[in-house]
Amino acid sequence: MPIKIPQGLPVNEKLKEEKIFTMAEERAKTQDIRPLNIVILNLMPEKEKTELQLLRLLGNTPLQVNVTFLNMATHVSKNVSASHLNTFYSTFEDIKDLRFDGMIVTGAPIEHLKFEDVNYWEELVEIMEWSKKSVTSVFNICWGAQAALYHHYGIKKYELPKKLSGIYKHSVRDFKLELVRGFDEEYLAPHSRYTEVRREDIEKNDELMIVSESEEAGVFLVMSKDGKQIMATGHLEYEATTLAEEYERDLAKGLNIEMPENYFPGNNPDNLPPNNWRSHTHLLFSNWLNYYVYQETPFEWS
Repeated sequence: MPIKIPQGLPVNEKLKEEKIFTMAEERAKTQDIRPLNIVILNLMPEKEKTELQLLRLLGNTPLQVNVTFLNMATHVSKNVSASHLNTFYSTFEDIKDLRFDGMIVTGAPIEHLKFEDVNYWEELVEIMEWSKKSVTSVFNICWGAQAALYHHYGIKKYELPKKLSGIYKHSVRDFKLELVRGFDEEYLAPHSRYTEVRREDIEKNDELMIVSESEEAGVFLVMSKDGKQIMATGHLEYEATTLAEEYERDLAKGLNIEMPENYFPGNNPDNLPPNNWRSHTHLLFSNWLNYYVYQETPFEWS
């Protein structure tokens, strides 16, 4: 089934090239079904790249999905035009009286800051509190996952001695969990971050469970036992070239940065890296949409 996205959204052409079924609002109005309503809080600076990555995943489902993009009113984005935000994005003030079946909160390259020092932290806290009653399940990614763990459960983040960047092996703790249904014994996932959350802190919290982790990269998938909050500390949504683009950007800034681990074939940045995590990415998002959003959300919000 299709995803309904705003008319004229630039990434729509790329989605069509990839044979992902999208639908404009006019046609969606003719569909006599109850679609899933998903709001995406896009905190990433290059918003169009993140839009494409996430819409690609939401379009790989038998469910019709209506997507609303959300940006922070208390932050000025420098890497996207004001016209793009004004045309395709809403603010919390626009949607605070609505209810959504699911929500995605992206990462943000602000790990060096304390949460309370982020200029939009108070607004984000308001949104996270709103989501408790107005969203069935929230999928939090990277910094968004750390922010959710900190605000909802008091889990701190810790600075790493160097940037964790690369592709790492992960294992699943409990294959009976619907979030990882169909996963292999081992799977790969990208990470790109300067901070971490620690297993011992999470295991002390009775509301949380660790779903998947890596010997090299640490905790990866965490969820609340009621399924309301899903946290992924890495970036399964990344494309094959995303880590390479970040590496080149960091080098251009003059940062003392190491090459992403287990990424470039032959450790040669001239070699195009393969996407060897794609299937588990689609599976994770499909499982979330099916088991934690679609099967848990009421047909009519009251």
